[in-house]
Amino acid sequence: MQYKQQIMSPHDIVILLKIVAYGKESWFQKPLAEALGISQSEVSKSLNRSKYAGLLDPTGKTVMKLALLEFLQFGLRYVFPQKPGPVVRGVPTSHSAPPLNEEIHSNEDYVWPYGKGTVRGHSIMPLYPTVPEAALRDEKLYELLALVDALRVGRVREREFAITALKNRFGLGE
Repeated sequence: MQYKQQIMSPHDIVILLKIVAYGKESWFQKPLAEALGISQSEVSKSLNRSKYAGLLDPTGKTVMKLALLEFLQFGLRYVFPQKPGPVVRGVPTSHSAPPLNEEIHSNEDYVWPYGKGTVRGHSIMPLYPTVPEAALRDEKLYELLALVDALRVGRVREREFAITALKNRFGLGE
């Protein structure tokens, strides 16, 4: 018997967040792949990994939001760690982007490196190279990705704000 281990990829999180951003709107793999700049075959493999991990329901259409939130809160920064890098031009993320930039004021900006970006700050490598472009085309996705980056690189205060905001966006608020 051959055994193949299912290992999550960083872009699996991006895909799950894009599905969450769709809300109740129905979605299909091809437009999802195009919106994220990820090949359709990679999206298909990602959906299978997420089903296997219990982050998508067995039909592959509904994100298991509580499970995803638990993974994001307790596992993400250990599985896909990131440390702020050199100052570059890019797209604001983490506490430097909405919605956290309304709650947290800092002298240091965090950005995803992006040549067409308008802000200079410490570089945070995105979960997938096409994240800056995809985020700029979809405000809901942008906020979700920025909140997730706050979980990856933020201090306790930023992570607490991010979890509360993610719960609200996932419809799991108290």
